[in-house]
Amino acid sequence: MAVERFERHRDLLTGVAYRILGSVADAEDVVQEAWLRWSGVEVAEVEDDRAYLIRVTTRLSIDRLRRAKSRRESYVGSWLPELVGTAPDTAEHAELTASVELALLVVLETLSPLERAVFVLREAFALSYVEIGEIIGRAEATTRQLARRSKQHVQERRPRFDVDRDERRRLTERFIGAAAGGDLDALTAMLAEDVSLVGDGGGKAKAPLRVITGAEKVARFLSSIASKEGARRFMESLGADLVPGFAVEFRDVNGAPAAVVTADGRPITVFSLVIRDGLIETVFLVANPEKLARL
Repeated sequence: MAVERFERHRDLLTGVAYRILGSVADAEDVVQEAWLRWSGVEVAEVEDDRAYLIRVTTRLSIDRLRRAKSRRESYVGSWLPELVGTAPDTAEHAELTASVELALLVVLETLSPLERAVFVLREAFALSYVEIGEIIGRAEATTRQLARRSKQHVQERRPRFDVDRDERRRLTERFIGAAAGGDLDALTAMLAEDVSLVGDGGGKAKAPLRVITGAEKVARFLSSIASKEGARRFMESLGADLVPGFAVEFRDVNGAPAAVVTADGRPITVFSLVIRDGLIETVFLVANPEKLARL
């Protein structure tokens, strides 16, 4: 009975933990720890399973994020969230899907652990200020202040997508086609003048250690890694002796169209774009194999 009551909420708990932590592996560890806590209480005395489990999961996630912050400071290169495959938006899931978009999760990294938890619980899961206050151990007034501050922070920094999903997919396809074809002019024409490329190889795969800025520099970098020689060097960085067959799949990743580059069916790189005024404002390049495991 206790197992069934817990499993009923597992997906919800994983969703809460992932949005707070930006890591599926960490989220799964937190949910497992929440299960251990659950199995150690007299569940018959728990009046509201959902509220109790969200409270435990959130507190565990905040503690883990505080520890992770120091580890991420010594991370090799830029740190980006772990990626997850998602289904295209449906009306009833649109808000939840939007809350895992890569661009949003990157902005959430700039919040304190407590602010991030409050933002996630309020904006993604629509919990009341009273409920959130009980979860984080703060008064309602303080919770409202945290929610207001975190939402303002996110709104100021979160990219505003001004094109629909189909247009984002078409631009992503054109972007990959121009890069693979070495068409510098076409590639540069798609990029905003102040475009930035953020790569995450984690020291385990080839990716820029620093953010690349400027249309010309980004275009040249992308053309270089898309060439046969660039592909060979990339596979060598993964410890592979031979370059297997490459393919590109256009899939929904973290709630948005993305290009998933595979080698022998294994995801090796994901490109996710932020678009502003019809031009690419940011290119996220995730190559760390640990960040691609769930794809």
